Amino acid sequence: MKEFFKYYIPYYKDYKLKIFFAFIGILLVAGGSAGLAYVIKPLLDEVFIARDQEMLYIVPILLIIVQTAQGVGKYIQVYYISYVGQDIIRIVRDKLLAHILTLDISFFQKKHGGELISRITNDINRIQSAVSTQIAGIIREFLTIIALVAYVIFLNPELAFYGLVVMPLALYPMSVLAKKMKKLSFKSQESASDITSHLSEVFNNVEIIKANSTEKSELKKFEDHNKNFFKINIKSVKTNELTSPIMEFIGAIAAALVIIFGGSQVIDGTMTAGTFLSFIAALFMLYTPIKRIASIYNSLQNAIAAHERILSIYNISPTILTGSKDIPKDIEKIEFKDVELKYDDFTALKNINLSASKGEKFALVGDSGGGKSSLINLLIRFFDTSSGQILFNDTCLRDINIDSLRKNISVVTQRVYIFNDSVASNVAYGYKINEEKVIAALKQAHAYDFVLSMEDGVNTKLDEFGTNLSGGQRQRIAIARALYKNPQILILDEATSALDNESESIISEVIDEVSQNRITFVIAHRLSTIKNADKIAVFKKGEIVCIGSEEELLENCNEYKRLYNLANI
Repeated sequence: MKEFFKYYIPYYKDYKLKIFFAFIGILLVAGGSAGLAYVIKPLLDEVFIARDQEMLYIVPILLIIVQTAQGVGKYIQVYYISYVGQDIIRIVRDKLLAHILTLDISFFQKKHGGELISRITNDINRIQSAVSTQIAGIIREFLTIIALVAYVIFLNPELAFYGLVVMPLALYPMSVLAKKMKKLSFKSQESASDITSHLSEVFNNVEIIKANSTEKSELKKFEDHNKNFFKINIKSVKTNELTSPIMEFIGAIAAALVIIFGGSQVIDGTMTAGTFLSFIAALFMLYTPIKRIASIYNSLQNAIAAHERILSIYNISPTILTGSKDIPKDIEKIEFKDVELKYDDFTALKNINLSASKGEKFALVGDSGGGKSSLINLLIRFFDTSSGQILFNDTCLRDINIDSLRKNISVVTQRVYIFNDSVASNVAYGYKINEEKVIAALKQAHAYDFVLSMEDGVNTKLDEFGTNLSGGQRQRIAIARALYKNPQILILDEATSALDNESESIISEVIDEVSQNRITFVIAHRLSTIKNADKIAVFKKGEIVCIGSEEELLENCNEYKRLYNLANI
């Protein structure tokens, strides 16, 4: 717990005034508890026994003042502590996402998206109460304990000894329960992550679930995750609530001792009934904050487990490090020199040597898994070469600033990404919207006609995943987005895969048009898409077996002939 608070205490330095006000509130609450115990003594001794008429009016006024001070103090404390806690959590959540977004693409390929969502939402939510209400609760209850202990010692030091001597007995069972709570909290957060991950899969794949009538099997999986989550949480409740009977038992022993020794003093006349009742009231009030601290301590294990899960993400660092040079303003040539790429023990690319010049359309063909997409992943630095070099003019790719690189490369992948926003926002994604440029990009992609026919034109809001567009329309929006930033390098990875023959023919013309002043790489299984390519690289098992024009390859490359014959069956 020490490490937990050591990590979060620096965040509080920006909230000094709010913490000061919250502390005033805590003092009012703690002082009010001792004040209530104090009021009992004059109520019994002065009003009920001595029948003092003046005290009959003074005691109720004191009671109103004490209760009001407690109420106002609690309001001040809760408001300012909640403000500080929630703002700290806002910063922590922003910071965690910022770190995650710096990590390599390989991290996202290995981690389930639902798990990451769970870390950013569920885990951080569990920390929120710890850095706000729980830390305030510990301070408040601790000050209340100090005030009440001071008061009972002031009333009767001897009797206070009998009332407080059993308190250390609670420490051992409380520490055992806290350790168990931490383990259960970790399991609970893992289980919550499983639920989030499964829901993410269900909602992202709802079409295939319905197409295969697997709703019941997916529901059964969810029910299993949900039941496991329930079992863990109910164990947490059982463990946490054991605090109450343990403290009640210890408190009862203390009260019994006080009644025996304090009652004897009342009978002997060495202590008044009012003093005794005020003492016993303070003692019972004292065990309430002790129970609360024990319960808060158990609940803190939730936050500590969540914090450890979050730190496990922070301990991961990106391996794709940015260079210091800007990308050349005019890229005349890209060269791959003896490039090799390995994913762990698997060799995806080897002996890659090719050169693409400005104005060229360079096509990459071959069977699935041949290495085409891996080459593109190297070009945009999703991965780094295991050996060899990639040169932009004479500048090594690793030396180029990643932001500068990616601002000059546009990629249209097999999977089309459409955001729940306007057509214009989708086209200008990542840049300020310029409606004229948006329209120009749409026209280049042959998408403007169907956008113009929509209710609000370029301001029409698209559904998530573009469900209010056809497959071909989504693809054209993606191509328009790629063209909007006027990149030096254009990559089309199966960009015509979702299009009918007519649309494919149109997009092929578009590709020919936009390739004139930039370097264009086209990955295609449909060989008709790349018949006008300047160069075609044929991939097989991670190697380039042939490079040339289509005419040259049909004459000299058996692998390309095989692909060509398959395409024309």
